[in-house]
Amino acid sequence: MTGTKRATLLLVFFAASVSSLYSGATELRREAPPAEQAASASTQTAVLSFEFFKTKVQPIFLKNRPEHARCYGCHNLSNRIFHLETLSPGSTDWTDEQSKRNFQSALEVVVPGDPASSRLLLHPLAPEAGGDPFHSGGRQFASQNDPDWLVMSEWVRGVGTEAVSESASQSLTRIYVTNSASDTIDVIDPATNKVVQVIHGIELPHGIAFSPDGTRIYISNEAESVLDVVDRKSGEILKKVPLSARPNNLAITKDGGQVLVGIRTQPGVLDVIDTNSLQRIKSIPVDGSVHNVYVTPDGKYAVSGSIENKAATVIDLHSQQAAWQVKFDRPVRPLAFETNPDGSTSRIFVQLSGFNGFAVVEFAKRAEVARIKLPDHPGGFGIAEGRAGTPSHGIGVTPDGKSLWVNSTLANAVFKYALPELKLIGYAQLPEVHPLENAHTGAVPEWITFTPDSKLVYVSDSAARLVSVIDTQTLKEVARIPVGEVPKRMNTLVLH
Repeated sequence: MTGTKRATLLLVFFAASVSSLYSGATELRREAPPAEQAASASTQTAVLSFEFFKTKVQPIFLKNRPEHARCYGCHNLSNRIFHLETLSPGSTDWTDEQSKRNFQSALEVVVPGDPASSRLLLHPLAPEAGGDPFHSGGRQFASQNDPDWLVMSEWVRGVGTEAVSESASQSLTRIYVTNSASDTIDVIDPATNKVVQVIHGIELPHGIAFSPDGTRIYISNEAESVLDVVDRKSGEILKKVPLSARPNNLAITKDGGQVLVGIRTQPGVLDVIDTNSLQRIKSIPVDGSVHNVYVTPDGKYAVSGSIENKAATVIDLHSQQAAWQVKFDRPVRPLAFETNPDGSTSRIFVQLSGFNGFAVVEFAKRAEVARIKLPDHPGGFGIAEGRAGTPSHGIGVTPDGKSLWVNSTLANAVFKYALPELKLIGYAQLPEVHPLENAHTGAVPEWITFTPDSKLVYVSDSAARLVSVIDTQTLKEVARIPVGEVPKRMNTLVLH
């Protein structure tokens, strides 16, 4: 090989290395599977909000971060891939025209809808947090939980891009996701499968429910042991209602008059919050500390599940007293209901700790009548994630009542059963997590909700910081939506 050829090859190799550095990815250029490629391609047409960029993202570039130079100090140089306009003498902010040019420059280094592929977010992020190996401006963000990094992530995910006013819409459907290890709730528009709003300021949010008219959102707040009452449109907290102790999940009565909050500490009660006065008016004793609570579709009963007491308690909402219980040999996890043709409750499907499947309770008999184990294949997940004791978490019946969907951490999948025969139809595989220098793990699915037409099922992937969207007919994943830290409980708001 001649010296000229050798030099040429070295230059090509060097150029490729620099290109790879600046195109960073959390998995060091891991080839994305087809589903991820399709999801990424679909986000290219997303439109990001200029106003959100100007008012919330752009100030980050001028911020004095401890032990770091400002982003502006380097990125106002003309040779930077991400270029910021030079401030006018004596000015502390950009003009509208300068902001528009900054916005266009930022668009060159992001993938709309996909923070995990956006150089603007990855390049200044510490490598151990999933960022690029080196950034000449230093590790501006130590983790993906940095408040400023999260703001940029929200912008890239499309927050603030609502194009149609609610007043012009005949109906409104939104998927709400509580990020259980954060202080945020993500709001997804199922028409676009984009996050269109982020509610801030509720640390360790757990359950979520809505007033019938959709003006209020009720969220159980584990950090403060309160029920947060939130204005849906603005996302502002209207009131914090003190609870008797630390809560878990919640439910709202069919008429919207009361919110029932499950209290996680023994001996176990449901706190009852009057939605007119926004006061706790009583606590209903149940069999054991409450992990989850639901209201039956006909609105006549509430059902609470206890991990410690291995029991499900049925509460008569007219008398507001426990009517009967079902005891199990294992702790009780999430529940779902099947209805009779007249709307009354037919069966309860109950997930249990240590069982990869669900129990079947006949409501009229007040007893367990069957236990259905999920298939052994697919498998191989759940051990490394430390979730072997909770192999199946998240269960739901489609709004049309035709199918039951059951999450499995061990399978890293969600299974579909036809109703009423409980015939297994198949499963949809969920994303895998590929941490740097570690073996891949599962998404750890936690919760399920549906669009009102029963065409899409949403699964919270708590380990992957995603929500998977599954077509209920094809059992194919059609979208992956980046959300916050450890997404768990979800609920669907439908307004007509």
